[in-house]
Amino acid sequence: MILLPEKIRVALLVNGALHRVAQRDNLPAPDPVPVLKLFNPCGAATWLASELDEDGDTLFGLADLGFGCPELGYFSLNELASVRLPLGLRIERDEHFSSHHPLSLWTQTARRLGSLTWAEMSLKRNGGVPNRGGRA
Repeated sequence: MILLPEKIRVALLVNGALHRVAQRDNLPAPDPVPVLKLFNPCGAATWLASELDEDGDTLFGLADLGFGCPELGYFSLNELASVRLPLGLRIERDEHFSSHHPLSLWTQTARRLGSLTWAEMSLKRNGGVPNRGGRA
């Protein structure tokens, strides 16, 4: 599976360039929508990416390794692509992922619920409106 198709790569690069321009010009940082979701088919690890650095490898987004504390940060596409899992499996791209919610809402929801998976269910169900009750 191709982890980073050209269309997604271009969208990530554009988001990264807009972030760099905002930093250079002392403007508020943009809050882009994640355009890439990667996951471990054997475990709970999930990554949402909204930006790609000029180096073509460094992604920025939300990482959830399954320990209950999703975090914003940078991660390497090459490192994720090199992971070898049981039964010959590898990190995969969610080919059906799409979102209209900015990364900040994903982050807020995932941290509140302790999981990107729970955040995805909540955002789909509630349309981005915070659920004050239980999990999703």
